[in-house]
Amino acid sequence: MIRYEGKQIVIRNWTPADRDDWIYWMSPGRYWQKFDGPYYPRKSKEEIVQQVETYYQKLEKGTLDAPGKGLAISDKKTDKLIGNVGWYWESRETNWLCAGIAIYDPKQWGSGRGYEAFGLWTDYLFQAMPEIVRVDLRTWSGNFGMMKLAEKLGYTKEACFRKARIVNGKYYDSIGYGVLREEWEAWHPEGFQKDLVN
Repeated sequence: MIRYEGKQIVIRNWTPADRDDWIYWMSPGRYWQKFDGPYYPRKSKEEIVQQVETYYQKLEKGTLDAPGKGLAISDKKTDKLIGNVGWYWESRETNWLCAGIAIYDPKQWGSGRGYEAFGLWTDYLFQAMPEIVRVDLRTWSGNFGMMKLAEKLGYTKEACFRKARIVNGKYYDSIGYGVLREEWEAWHPEGFQKDLVN
């Protein structure tokens, strides 16, 4: 089991207790989805239910991928699900990946929970995957919260593809941030978690 604790949140494996909340928050029409890749098609509720059920079947059989493609974010006091972190390959051939985060309830935005979770997630990815030399974060110019989060964590703005995304009929830029392993380790020699709780 994977578990990293911050001051306010925990990133951890999904548990059976998360099932209903996970399906609720991932189903179409939730407000957070207006900012999280709104230019991509969304899965239907039925597809979400199937995805969640498949995860729990793999969990029960002990056949989940390692390192995990995503973890739950829960409130440290209540352990209630509040978001998720994930990653995907930009180029498997060159060990180049992109990471992401979602805090579901807008009432919790701007509280530092995303900062804690994505910092812990960056740490986890570098520790779990010794072959990678960088972690990327991709967003769009309408997602001010994600851009602010990347910069607060020390990610460097490395790319701006002008008018590359369409949201509600309007063009936005596609933005790319990255952090190198040597930069992250220099900033957090004992790990982000240690820096966070001290």
